Amino acid sequence: MDRASGLDRKKRKEFTLRTVVANQASTLSYIQGFHRFSNEHKFKLSKVDHVFLTRVCTETIGGLPGLILSLAEINETVKTWGPSSLNDFAKAARIFVPSGWLEHTHSFGPGINDDACLLSPSSPPIFLMEDELIKISAVLLSSEHAALNKANYASSTDERKGNMLSAVYICELSTVRGKFDPVKARSKGLSPGRKYGLLQRGESVLSDDGTKMVHPEDVLGPSSPGPIVLVVDCPSASYISSLINSASLQSFFPGSGKVVNCMIHIGPPSVTSLEAYQSWMENFKVTDHIMARREMSVLGEPTLTSSVKLRSRLNMVCPWFFPSVEVNDETQKPAVNSRMAIGKNLLKYRLRPLADLGLDTSEVLEGFDSAAFQKEMATDVMKAQEMAQEIWKRWSEGKFISSLLDRGTRGEKCLPACLHDVSREEMEVVFLGTGSSQPSKHRNVTGIYIHLFERGGLLLDCGEGTFAQLKRRYGAEGADNVLMGLKCIWISHMHADHFLGLGRILSARKELLERCSIYDPLLVVGPKLLKSFLDSYGKIEDLMMEFLDCSQTTLEAKKCADNGNVRGGEYRRGSLIHGSLRTGERNRMQHIWNLPGYHISRGIDMEGRRRLRSVLSLLGLKDLISVPVIHCLHAFGVVLEAEDRRITENARKPGWKLVFSGDTRPCQALVDAAQGATILIHEATFDDALIADAVKKNHSITKEAIQVGVHAGVYRIFLTHFSQRYPKIPAFDNRFHDRTCFAFDMMSVNLADLPVVPEFVPALQTLFQDQSDTEEDAEETTAVCP
Repeated sequence: MDRASGLDRKKRKEFTLRTVVANQASTLSYIQGFHRFSNEHKFKLSKVDHVFLTRVCTETIGGLPGLILSLAEINETVKTWGPSSLNDFAKAARIFVPSGWLEHTHSFGPGINDDACLLSPSSPPIFLMEDELIKISAVLLSSEHAALNKANYASSTDERKGNMLSAVYICELSTVRGKFDPVKARSKGLSPGRKYGLLQRGESVLSDDGTKMVHPEDVLGPSSPGPIVLVVDCPSASYISSLINSASLQSFFPGSGKVVNCMIHIGPPSVTSLEAYQSWMENFKVTDHIMARREMSVLGEPTLTSSVKLRSRLNMVCPWFFPSVEVNDETQKPAVNSRMAIGKNLLKYRLRPLADLGLDTSEVLEGFDSAAFQKEMATDVMKAQEMAQEIWKRWSEGKFISSLLDRGTRGEKCLPACLHDVSREEMEVVFLGTGSSQPSKHRNVTGIYIHLFERGGLLLDCGEGTFAQLKRRYGAEGADNVLMGLKCIWISHMHADHFLGLGRILSARKELLERCSIYDPLLVVGPKLLKSFLDSYGKIEDLMMEFLDCSQTTLEAKKCADNGNVRGGEYRRGSLIHGSLRTGERNRMQHIWNLPGYHISRGIDMEGRRRLRSVLSLLGLKDLISVPVIHCLHAFGVVLEAEDRRITENARKPGWKLVFSGDTRPCQALVDAAQGATILIHEATFDDALIADAVKKNHSITKEAIQVGVHAGVYRIFLTHFSQRYPKIPAFDNRFHDRTCFAFDMMSVNLADLPVVPEFVPALQTLFQDQSDTEEDAEETTAVCP
């Protein structure tokens, strides 16, 4: 078993407990970001056979679907254990995970609406599993609020949260047999050979002369009890009473005959530092305590060293587009004594052999010193750095604008009107994830933050780990501010790499607003299947959101709504509009969902559109239009248009226009929608040599993505969603470098700097000219939904 914090069997005689603390990780819970961490440190996910969840919520379960989908690609599955609400999550996830996984989920304890508050302190541990090496059981903790919620039950979301159960896992290793004594074996009439091995494995044998049985206890020394590990998740102060009064846990107190060797605490410091909790810990004075939960910036002790190093190099060359983030110290530190350790990435606790019992820090990641790393890399990046600095100097001095206007007189595209005298507080595009399919060392999966400064912002797609990426970009406090100002999340389609981070974003935002006693549901615009998932998940945890189907935000829906036609459009199943697709592209995506009128055939959601207009007004946007594209069922691109800027009382300048393709083959509908756009963000999953793969999987190659922008007359094109075959820099057609750039994770492009962005492409190519374009074990797998 190899989990977020799990038991790793290297050999029968060696047993190690490995902890991974990532993005405020919950131990023995499959947290978001662990998949990416595994790629960097070469953990083989194919060897995962069990996942144990302490709670079932976005904080602990967010990365589990990604694991399931990845294992499904190699025909593997994983057994998942957790409190009763795991059943509700499994039902919600059935929309996009293989149905076979549902047969391997094991929940325990009362349901979320049952008498969780009546859990008896004297209840025995719940047995879960046992094999030749380990026995695992669970003790359930409930909140003090559960009884009050049950007495006044009205199915509110706060009551569901109050009834949430938390599991304490008891991991008991099997007894360690005593040392084999060959002298005793010979005295029992045995000669060295196969029978010695059988006795050491616990089997009885017949003496060499066949006259008597020899048993293991006849030739082995005294046995030693196996080590015991407790994993304690006390998520809030209201659970402490249940923890303290549990008779099952009291059975491990001194004098019970059982010794807990290691205890992992994954509750927040605000709980584990409380006097009542510390007093309970005093009952385990001979136990090694690992405080695995920390509230700190993720950059001080980076979870993803390769990504941080890449970003640091980019910062050296282009600090204007790759800003650094100040690292904050821990905000709260639990008391530390000689038997208490702060959890760190790759910290291990060795359980066997008993001679090595204890903490192992040999693989713990060291803190990242950005200044020292940049000093070490100074020579390597010098040429690219000089190229970039010269370009930025010309831009800052205003010389670049003059050259752009001169180019315009020669027939090339000059500066768009929306960029004349534009403020730096207008709009910024922040690429949080630029990879496809699954996270890799250098690129997270899709996520784009549109930062509108004092007006707030919105997210376009929200792959697994998006919340952690926000923290890496803005720091912990800055990420909280982003969530507080978030007005809308738009999801392109129901492939896992585009929406699995949504639940964590919504949950974290809700927690922040509740601290301020604010109730403000976030608008989520996405495919209709997404609503089914969110509705099912809402039985577990309230996400404080409102949903609007992408089909209700198409141009057709807008026209119907503007005309007061609430019945929507009409379409004929037998007619296909071939002219809307390029020659040779009439493939399986040419189904009824591409037909005009299909998406609004069931009418217009006028209330939802009113909510959308309200949100757009707050963001300073004129329109949000979803565009059906060629990828999978209900796949969309999106167009965002800003309100015109008032220059004087009687003068206005047009607002900017941004288009995001989502995942798609080259699509005429997107070309039409992107006409005259300021920015086109287009997927370029494959390079030009892999056109067959692109057609097969309904993606685009680099050349096609650029041509979409050229045909639409787009001012600037950003390529993204790269296959993990291209970990750092993809192949690129320099013929269009005057308007095109490739995106990196954490790249931030201010609207005011848009004219100069393509000029930095040669500097970035120089930076990576000696870097291999392939990455070991970077095979792309595509997570699909039914």
